[in-house]
Amino acid sequence: MPVQISVYDDKLMIWNPGQLPPLWTVAKLKQKHASHPFNPDLANVFFRAGDIEAWGRGIERMMIACRAAGVPEPMLTHEETGLWINFTFAKGYLDIIRGRVGPEGTDPVTDPVTDPVTDPVDQVLLLLDRQPLAPSVIQQRLGLKHRPTFRASYLRPALEQGLIEMTIPEKPASRLQTYRITSAGRQRLAIRQAAGRTP
Repeated sequence: MPVQISVYDDKLMIWNPGQLPPLWTVAKLKQKHASHPFNPDLANVFFRAGDIEAWGRGIERMMIACRAAGVPEPMLTHEETGLWINFTFAKGYLDIIRGRVGPEGTDPVTDPVTDPVTDPVDQVLLLLDRQPLAPSVIQQRLGLKHRPTFRASYLRPALEQGLIEMTIPEKPASRLQTYRITSAGRQRLAIRQAAGRTP
């Protein structure tokens, strides 16, 4: 069965049909635990591709990324049919998208475009606007020390939205891998720059 994603005004809910190992609970899942992949071969493929850094740390990394971003930790609920993950949007984010305040608490009408570039994806696009860069270089130039946060909040969203792409897509884990901006990424930058949201 496919993963289901539900987006609401105040939260994001993801349902996964996977089951926990026998006798496991959500509490155990959120603690330090050994990995028990249902398909070790598939897990090994993702590990070698660089999408999994260490088996058994996915939930922990997700919690760390949320804390680093200043948003509430997600709530996990296990049912017979699968696992729910409920991400509640931070109040500051809700105020911004509802037009109550601008970024950093500025007035949304009188000062909508004078804030520095804070969108993680836009920061990546600005770095790649002139030349392709290795992921380690992008992370370093962004001043990020935590690699999982960089991949989850910066690199992966830009990739999934088709705004950047690998220069060696047939070898995702290559040590020579770099990323470049796509035409869609350049269009997004142009729109942001026209609105005064990027330098």
